[in-house]
Amino acid sequence: MQPTHRSSRILLPVKLWFVVLSLFVALGLEYIPTGRLPGLPGWVALVLAFWCVREPLRIGMGTGFILGLLVDVGLGAAMGQHALAYVVLAYFANRLARRVLWFPPWQQAVHVLPLLLLSQALMVGVRLLAGAEFPGWSYFLSSFSGAALWTPLSLLLLLPQYQPVERDDNRPI
Repeated sequence: MQPTHRSSRILLPVKLWFVVLSLFVALGLEYIPTGRLPGLPGWVALVLAFWCVREPLRIGMGTGFILGLLVDVGLGAAMGQHALAYVVLAYFANRLARRVLWFPPWQQAVHVLPLLLLSQALMVGVRLLAGAEFPGWSYFLSSFSGAALWTPLSLLLLLPQYQPVERDDNRPI
């Protein structure tokens, strides 16, 4: 019996260069000056959470810390604000990785949404401690848009792993 959808196929191992490339693309998207548009996802947080769930032995809190510092520097945010949020995000994403992978991507998004909300709440907490004003509840819309993008992002980032090493029409897998 043939598999009915892509997620039931056996995946090739992920290449580390692809993981690093996707994180740098997310970092580049994060640096795009969009002003204060509510609802734009935190690209680095989303891609970091994805790779922490998919590759918990390779991507973790150290990666989150480095990416957080790069986002802090690039956006001119309070130093350590994103680093703290991404370390906590990576920790919980790594802890939930085995559980989350049992679900299809749209249900994985439901599990990732609280992680994205927690990371944003930590960033708001750091800002408030530094004396900034509360950014408003619309600030948290980006967690919901990130969760909504989880399924297409999963398909996009796993696409290279679906490719067979060599094409063979008689191959059963």
